[in-house]
Order: sequence, then C-alpha cells, then structure tokens
Amino acid sequence: MRLGVLDVGSNTVHLLVADAHRGAHPIPMTSEKTALRLSERIGAAGRLSDSDTDELVRTVDAARESAARLGCADVVAFATSAIREADNAAEVLARVHAETGVGLDVLSGEDEARFTFLAARRWYGWSAGKLLLLDIGGGSLEMAIGLDEQPELAASLPLGAGRLARSKLPQDPPDRSDVRALREWLDEQLADTAAHFDKVGRPDRAVATSKTFRTLARLTDAAPPSSGSRARRTLTDTGLRQLLSCITRMSSADLAELDGVSSARAHQLVSGALVAEATMRALSLEELDICPWALREGVILRRLDHANGDDHAAMPPGMSHPVMTGGTRSGQQADERTGRKAQHGARWNR
Repeated sequence: MRLGVLDVGSNTVHLLVADAHRGAHPIPMTSEKTALRLSERIGAAGRLSDSDTDELVRTVDAARESAARLGCADVVAFATSAIREADNAAEVLARVHAETGVGLDVLSGEDEARFTFLAARRWYGWSAGKLLLLDIGGGSLEMAIGLDEQPELAASLPLGAGRLARSKLPQDPPDRSDVRALREWLDEQLADTAAHFDKVGRPDRAVATSKTFRTLARLTDAAPPSSGSRARRTLTDTGLRQLLSCITRMSSADLAELDGVSSARAHQLVSGALVAEATMRALSLEELDICPWALREGVILRRLDHANGDDHAAMPPGMSHPVMTGGTRSGQQADERTGRKAQHGARWNR
C-alpha cells in the first residue's frame, strides 16, 4: 500500500510518501517540502492573512496533486501548532478543504507526542524498556514516557524553537543577556513537567526526534546522513554545551553555512539548542539517541494498524477518519471537527 502523509507544520508543509503494509518496515519513496513558516506569518496578529492562506491553499493543492501522481492509496493530512493556535483556524481550514478537497485534521500537542512516541517505540522495539521521547518543533516541545506503545505520560509545552527565537532572542547574533535570561526562564517553564516525569521513574533509554535534534547531533559530530538511517547518532549534554558556546556568538547568516543547517531554520538554531539543553538538564539526561522516525512515521504506523482492523489502534480524536486525497467531506464537517482552538498543556492521566 502506498500512503501519503501531509504535515502542515510551523515551518514547512511536508509530504512524505511511503510504501508500507502492516508488520513491515515503511519504505520512504519520496519527500517534498515547502518552507512556509506559518508560525511567523501568524505572528502577533494571531491570524493568517488572506494572502498567506492563498499560499497555503496552493501548497496543499500541489501536494495533493503530487500524491495522486505518485499513486497514493490515501493521504492522511494534518496540521500542528501554527494552525492550532491561529485565531482564524476554522476559516483557514474551511478554505483549504473547499479549494483543494483536502481536510486537515488539527492534532493536539499531546497527540503529536503520542504519535511520535509510537514511531520511536517501533523503531527501538521492546528491548528499549521504559522509553523517554523528546521532540522540539517550531512551535512546541513534545515529551512522552512509557513502557508500552502508548506512553504513560505525554505532554506538549509552547517551547518550540521558532516561537522562542521570535519572542526571546530578538537580536542577531543573540544578546548574551537574552541567552542567560532564556536559560533561566526555560528552567522555570520545565520544572513542573519534569517533576511529573520524574514520578514515572528513570527511563531505560532516552531518545529525541525532529530536525532540531538531528541538526544539533550532526553539529556535535554525529554520523552524516550519508551513513544511513541505521547509524547510531547521539547528542550528549557535554557536546551540546560546547556547541552552544560557539553558536550563541554567531549570526544566522553564519549559522546557515554550517553543515546540515538550512537558511530557513538557521535563525532558530540557538533557541532550539537552548530548549534541548534545558530539557536535558531538567530531566537529568546526559545523552540522547537520535531516532530517525518521528511524527509522520507514527501517523503512517497508526494508519496501518487502523486499516488492518486493530481495535486497540484507533486513531486519536481528530484523526479517526483517514483523509483521502481529493476527498469530499463538507466544509462544515471539517469546520466542526477541527475548527476549535486547542491550547498547549500536559495531561497527567495515569
């Protein structure tokens, strides 16, 4: 079965196409990205403008056409924190659906953490024991821990790299006092969540996903992409501190020249590194393994479970019905299903 996952994120709109069936390793066939930086377009106004929505519609429609051309049996399409927090989310989603036929489900932060945790669990297997997952996105930080395929605790905090670059580090290069203040502020923001995670006990394995963590690992001498997805890559607290001592003195233009740092994300590298450092400090972690699978792979895996009749693998609320490319769900249905504005937070149901 050829599946597509369309991820409308804070930084990019990303279409991943993979060949997969239940019980098999999903094989990525192609990946297409468009950098829209939606979270920055929303900005202080809290809304996407008509022109920005126009561009989003064009990008989603192009992804729909690509998925159809590549022979996807279906496409699961979702949006994360940028759309989740936009004041006019319902209007934007209705337009996307009406003009492209694609219904975007808005994932909660907790569901992001749960899907990503599933991907990491499947990658490392049961031998990993109690697994701790960290994922830094453009708008939020996701955390999850547990022994099973569903985490015992899952949390989402508004500590994304892009968000903090805009709100906490206005200078380029960042002012040293701003860096110091952000470190202190992050410690405060993470304290309560870290205390809840500590109650679950120490993880047997701590892993991280996302472009931010992959880039930080690469800059601290982890294996390059050419080594393949199965090469072990780690990020240590010592390596991260040494890296921060350098990159906090560099401009975005200079950062964009570093190996693995794109010009579209260079401006948020320092803030992402500070979030990683603070989270590792809050959870007393000395090392993280970098997992090559993340949210999109988790969505594919759960979609396969769901398609094969696994009663225990139902999609989370908001993703109970996979979205067919060119689907015909009404704008009103999409509006009712996804138009509500979800807040960041953590749930501690045990």
